[in-house]
Parts: sequence; structure tokens; C-alpha cells
Amino acid sequence: MKTFKTRHQFYLPDALSEKLEALTAAPGASKTTILTDALTAWLERKAGSELDQRFGPRLDRQSQAAERLERKVDALTEILGLFVQHQLTLVAHQPAFDPDTAQLGRVRYQRFMELVERRLGKTVEPERLPPANSQETKP
Repeated sequence: MKTFKTRHQFYLPDALSEKLEALTAAPGASKTTILTDALTAWLERKAGSELDQRFGPRLDRQSQAAERLERKVDALTEILGLFVQHQLTLVAHQPAFDPDTAQLGRVRYQRFMELVERRLGKTVEPERLPPANSQETKP
């Protein structure tokens, strides 16, 4: 009778051999079945990286979350850029501000930056507006 199994002979350490004997003491258990299952499980686990199996799904989820965040940041950057372009287009043909209006603009900008600082919970870079006596404020 031809079988589709190959006979193997190998040595096991005494402690491992005793554990195998204890497992085969149960009715219906055989050394062949236990070793076949154990070897199959070991080979399947080693075929794919154990780290990939353990952390792959988590890293995939984190990568997807990072990609979603990147898309949102890109969209917000575009929206802000279009808004700034729109505002600059609207005020392009207006006359220069008088000194009082320029000062009011600086005060409002400073309040805006303080609000941003409070919401972010950290210090924002110093103001980048020109000083009050610069050429931009004179008509």
C-alpha cells in the first residue's frame, strides 16, 4: 500500500520527548499527528514575518490615518491659500491706510495672534508686521 507520507527519524531532547509522550497518552492522540500539527504551525509562522503578523494591521491603520490627515492638511492649505489670494485681490486697488487705521489693524492682528496662541497652548512666533512708522502705512 502506497502512502503519501515520508518516514523521518530524528532525536529529541529527553525533556521534550517526555512532554510528547504525555501528550500522546490521551486516547486518539498520536506522535505523528502532534508533530505534524506542530511543524506545520511553526513553518507557517516562520513563512511570514512574526513582526508583520503582529504589528502589520496596526501599522496599516496608522498609515491610513496619517494619509487621511495629510489629505485634510493639504485641503486646508489650499483653502487658506485661495482665501488669502481672494482677499489680496479685493484690497489690491484700495488706497493705502491712514496711520490710525494701520494701528487698528496691528491691534487686531495682535489680538488674533494671542487668540491663536491660547488655542494652541504655546507661544506663536513674534509678530511679522512692519513697524508703525514704515513706508507701508503712509499714503
